Amino acid sequence: MENHFLSLLYTLLVSITLLECQQHHLLPDGGQIWALLVAGSSGYINYRHQADVCHAYQILHRNGIPDSNIIVMMHDDIAFSKDNPTQGIIINKPNGPNVYPGVLKDYTGKDVNVKNFLNVLSGNKTAMQGIGSGRVIDSGPNDHIFLNFVDHGSIGMLLFEDEELLASDFINAIEKMDADKRFKKMVVYIEACYSGSMFDNLLPDDLNIFVTTATDPHESSYAMYYDNKRNTYLGDVFSEMWMDDSEDENLAVESLNHQFQRVRTLTNTSHVEEYGDLDIGTTKLKEVIGFNPESLKSRKSDRTKIDAVPQDHVAVALLTKALAWTDSPEEAKEIHGKLQQLFKKREEMNKMIRNILEKSIANVKHLYKVLASRPSLTKRNIQCYEDLVKHLSSRCFSIAQNPYATTLVGKFSNLCNLPSFNSTIAKLAMNEVCSNNIILKGVL
Repeated sequence: MENHFLSLLYTLLVSITLLECQQHHLLPDGGQIWALLVAGSSGYINYRHQADVCHAYQILHRNGIPDSNIIVMMHDDIAFSKDNPTQGIIINKPNGPNVYPGVLKDYTGKDVNVKNFLNVLSGNKTAMQGIGSGRVIDSGPNDHIFLNFVDHGSIGMLLFEDEELLASDFINAIEKMDADKRFKKMVVYIEACYSGSMFDNLLPDDLNIFVTTATDPHESSYAMYYDNKRNTYLGDVFSEMWMDDSEDENLAVESLNHQFQRVRTLTNTSHVEEYGDLDIGTTKLKEVIGFNPESLKSRKSDRTKIDAVPQDHVAVALLTKALAWTDSPEEAKEIHGKLQQLFKKREEMNKMIRNILEKSIANVKHLYKVLASRPSLTKRNIQCYEDLVKHLSSRCFSIAQNPYATTLVGKFSNLCNLPSFNSTIAKLAMNEVCSNNIILKGVL
């Protein structure tokens, strides 16, 4: 009798354990976890962005978040790129596992754009009919949403392949989601240069949104783990640190606050920042990215030799490393030519921006202030700034298609801070400087 009772008890415990393992996305109050993972860039040079997102997918998948609750947006042009010597394989760290198998491909290629991103995030099923998988974040008032975005960025913007997501458009979208009760808590992790500028002085602290950014508003994020065989960087510092921590720690115990503090310490290349409702920081990570005890690693992550470089230096670093490794005089000559062309294009863009600013400002002291001051966005100047960068992108060159521009366009926020500044003058300056129809593209 006693043995029969123990057998029934054991069966019951096993059943409960199996049930729990199958429901890691369910929350105590009846809600569930949703996740949107986005790599906005394309091209083999940006290998690391899609590698980060593929790795993030594997973590959530292992932690029990079902594919029905995960949406992935990435161009999917890396795994089988002609430049990839390991066809069908994407790794996110040296000698790391292939993170590509099984990754969802809800939206790929040209479907990875600003409009689709905002519609997917906000749950607009009608807008996404006939596009990609058509799936959206179909969340409700008791649900948690995890958003991980990886790409280039600039002051007050995140870049996709051909266009920019401006801070006001993003914040307006999540404010509407809050008003429509699309979530109980939203957690946002952003890997991009100047990513803090998307939220600093702009994001309200009463929206039940917790944001962690790779950088403060004024600095570059960093690529890491150069791979000579693949001639690319495998990951990004902030992304690697939060994912390593998520694989090393017990997510049933670790909170968002604890992960933020650890990742901030480990990411010694930039200043990791937090924004929004910081009280949400007490939330356990199992309620954000799931948790499966069996997925805990027995060995802590090895973070030696990260070989990090600023994102805006990646193109130069890759060519320089290729030059150092080659034994071919012909190949060395070709690489030298590419470096010279890269610097030439950068100088053309520098002159163009400087020319626009000089024509926009009559006062020399004001010009010096605009050039020397740190760019800063506020609710007072953001409309002026976004108006100017939209005009620049349409009249002179696409910011998204010229990543080097991300280091320059922030100066236009300083224009908007000048007393009695008239944005019409700056637009006329852009029209004049860009009237010769010089098309800049691929300025890295």
